[in-house]
Amino acid sequence: MTIPLIFDTDPGIDDAAAIAILLTNDEFEVRLITSVAGNVSVDKTTNNVLKLTHYFNRPEVKVARGAEKPLVKPFKDASNIHGKSGMPGYEFGELSTKTISKKAVDAIHETLNSYDDKTTLVAVGAFTNIANLIQKYPQDLKKIERLIVMGGSLTGGNLTSVAEFNVFTDPDAAKIVFESDLDITMIGLDVTEKALLTKQSMSELLQMNETGKMLMGLFGHYQDGSDAGGKPMHDVNTLYYLLHPEKYQLEDLWVDVVTDGPAIGATVADILHSTHSQTNVHVAKDIDVPAFNAWYLLQISGISDGNINAGRLEN
Repeated sequence: MTIPLIFDTDPGIDDAAAIAILLTNDEFEVRLITSVAGNVSVDKTTNNVLKLTHYFNRPEVKVARGAEKPLVKPFKDASNIHGKSGMPGYEFGELSTKTISKKAVDAIHETLNSYDDKTTLVAVGAFTNIANLIQKYPQDLKKIERLIVMGGSLTGGNLTSVAEFNVFTDPDAAKIVFESDLDITMIGLDVTEKALLTKQSMSELLQMNETGKMLMGLFGHYQDGSDAGGKPMHDVNTLYYLLHPEKYQLEDLWVDVVTDGPAIGATVADILHSTHSQTNVHVAKDIDVPAFNAWYLLQISGISDGNINAGRLEN
């Protein structure tokens, strides 16, 4: 049985690592991919999605351009981590795919209501598009099976001492999402900073096939983690969780999002269950890292060079 989903993303190198699986694994029925401003501007994240739908020869996958800035706070990208384009290191050539005319929020609305069954949402960038959907089309919540997000942290941030990047980028959107009554699973830094693609795994990727070379071209410019210690595959975790939830340890908690002051972007969990009688998020707290590495290598190794539109490594 396939998982029907909408993937909201801001590529970004680890986003590309996830989209490589999304577009090549038959267990996912990709109904829509939406872009959002985050790691780089929305113009660049949209173009990067198109690079990947072109590369993996998936012209039928609908791609919609999303929000160009957060709801309230000024936009600041993460090009220091992902490079100026968001995906440096590989030249994808002339693109054969393009966006649809509808903006992301309207495309999500249309997609959700085009099917009789419910759709899973996966959000691995700022949550602006999802918040816009909740505000503009609140009736659509009943069409969403669940929401899996990469974002947040219970134990410290990667943008500030307390804030994870995706939540920090648009904390007001994250607050709307977390208070929406959606069935939310949060896979944050508590897990993704453990889910490192090891040096050995990266060495195997390089020798594996053209897709492995493409990914290693990108990873060579990825300024998160280290070559020696491993590179965090933050966004890949959302897809691994959907296919292998047994590899994660989760706890149901109430999570608040701080939207102003020095702790802006922090995700604060009521770990002691002292201030809330209910919970609103399933929080991932641990992962089987060796299983994650083995699974990722297996996924990439199965991508035939004959099914892609290969480009070339950038100098």
